[in-house]
Amino acid sequence: MRIMIFSTLVVLLLSACAQAPEVHRFSGKTMGTSYNIVAVPSRDIGKEALQEAIIKSLNLVNDHLSNWDKTSEISRFNRSKTLKPIKISQMLAQVIGSANIVHEKSEGFFDITISPLVDVWGFGPQAGEQKIPDDEQIQRALSQIGQKDQLKLDKEAQTLAKLTPEVQLNLSALAKGFGVDEVARTLASFGINHYMVEIGGDLIVAGQNPRGQKWQIGIERPDKTAKQVQLIAKISNLAMATSGDYRNYFVKDRQRYSHILNVKTGRPVTHQTVSVTVVAKNAMLADAWATALLALGKTKGLEIAKQHGLAALFIFKSGETENPAFETVMSPRFKQLQFED
Repeated sequence: MRIMIFSTLVVLLLSACAQAPEVHRFSGKTMGTSYNIVAVPSRDIGKEALQEAIIKSLNLVNDHLSNWDKTSEISRFNRSKTLKPIKISQMLAQVIGSANIVHEKSEGFFDITISPLVDVWGFGPQAGEQKIPDDEQIQRALSQIGQKDQLKLDKEAQTLAKLTPEVQLNLSALAKGFGVDEVARTLASFGINHYMVEIGGDLIVAGQNPRGQKWQIGIERPDKTAKQVQLIAKISNLAMATSGDYRNYFVKDRQRYSHILNVKTGRPVTHQTVSVTVVAKNAMLADAWATALLALGKTKGLEIAKQHGLAALFIFKSGETENPAFETVMSPRFKQLQFED
């Protein structure tokens, strides 16, 4: 057994048996993070042609959705100050449409216009010294947030309009997942039905692993000092994403401030939920919902997961503050998936 740690996920890949055709493995950098792909073809496929197609898919997603690329479609939209509807690509329209659905179902806790709040707390890409903003700074940031009130998507005309010129869109909780899904579609177009695609911890698996079994996905224990597995999930033909608050935070006056922000209060969340894993039909939705449910926290998040039939695992701290224990609670759908044949 070989253990590979990807962000907040631990992917356990069983070694390939000595059988033809050869298992293809690819890795590299994209969207400011890394990607890893394992493809198990049922026939001989040229590795170079497959790699070229994968890179083309990743580049296309970067061209439209990457907040790290200043020339991308979303970066150009962010720089624009016009309030007129702007014609956008089908890809961006699809992603914004999905973001709107998760925004509504999560009662606004998932919000792609959150960038001003992220920046004022010092967690943005241009972050300097992290410090606690004053009430006026928080309120100013909150006035620029709210995708329902700040954006207008016209699916039929395929246009997107800002309702205030300062609005900035952050697709970091969607773009990686969408990239995973695009690569999966590329593999399927080559007739590959057994694969694992992972980008920055978001992943999708199909069929079986190289040993002819369900893929085994280890969910990392939310402790940055130790690389341990909290739970192993066996899944197939599904996507998984984990969002955690235990790697990106700062401490001031012995108070911990997480990068997971509550868009209602404008401040870091204070609940004890430290990690949420979501299993969904595609990686984009798994990514978005993991982010939303972590912001909501175990109590409200579990309620919404049940309401919408989401497969979610919450890991939360209990016991002493200095040396807490980690406990888990599963939504009914997540529990069901663990016992399906």
